[in-house]
Amino acid sequence: MSRKDAINSLFLKKPEAASTPQVKHTDRVRTGAIAAMGSSLQEMTEGAKAAERLQQQLAAGETVIALDPGQIDGSRIADRIAIDVDPGFEALVSSISEYGQQVPILVRPHPEKIERFQIAYGRRRLRAAVRLGQSVKAIVRSLSDADLVIAQGRENLDRADLSFIEKAFFAKRLEDAGYDRATIIAALSTDKADLSRYIAIARRIPEQFVLRIGPAPKAGRARWLGLAEKLDDGKVVTAIENLLNAPEVVGLDSDSRFQAVWKAVDKQPKSTAKRSDVWVTQAGKRAGRVERSAGKTALVFNEKVVPEFATWVSSRLDQLYAEFSAAKEEEAQTKKE
Repeated sequence: MSRKDAINSLFLKKPEAASTPQVKHTDRVRTGAIAAMGSSLQEMTEGAKAAERLQQQLAAGETVIALDPGQIDGSRIADRIAIDVDPGFEALVSSISEYGQQVPILVRPHPEKIERFQIAYGRRRLRAAVRLGQSVKAIVRSLSDADLVIAQGRENLDRADLSFIEKAFFAKRLEDAGYDRATIIAALSTDKADLSRYIAIARRIPEQFVLRIGPAPKAGRARWLGLAEKLDDGKVVTAIENLLNAPEVVGLDSDSRFQAVWKAVDKQPKSTAKRSDVWVTQAGKRAGRVERSAGKTALVFNEKVVPEFATWVSSRLDQLYAEFSAAKEEEAQTKKE
């Protein structure tokens, strides 16, 4: 079975007739007419997608059951970066309280614990049920580990999309957990080249910085890459740590925190040292670095951490270059198509 077929087995094709968007409660206080309009349009779109998904699941003969939220465990791989204030969640709690839970969550039987489940998607609805002290409607489906993370990633893409840095760290966490590249590509609906960029940047930026800055949805790849390149300078790292501890920065929203960090590091004098990318193994050990200066690139391995690895790499340079050339040709061909 191809990866495409595997994904389609999880998510049935959308019917040609669009379903009626779910009516939302309108008595919500929002800041600004433009913000209110944008929020309403997003809610209508997400409601329509959710209704379609529910119709497809019921048409396939799947049964919706009520579960105690205490029986449901979270996914092992986090995709979202927590934010201090989530107005959308409060609106969801209010909606479920008034109208009931309209769309079930998706869970699988826990692979190791009897009478327990693991959630694939619908964690905000699960949190809302916990807040309200009520059971949660769920569809139970047998899913492999790979199916679980693919369902988790696809749900995010169908609803509010992950920010760049959330995708990057989701990809990194999946790889660190041992998932192969094909599964990660399916979960993020991306390609090989973009996946490599996500993981490379996630391995260069300390996770504690990302957790404190937040998802920063307006900051794209270029800004995060620019920040990563400045982190080779110890003075920049110290400046960021001090900034993120400042009360006036802590109180900002995620995008504003990123902007504050970006402005602070942009003012730092440029370092004359060689640019160096640190390579960290999946076990979290610093095993080497990539040094670039004056049109030259050098790989430096820590023999204590990865003994004989340098010899192994150098003996396969021809093979690695052939794979690189083939990948570039495939990428060029894909762009033409």
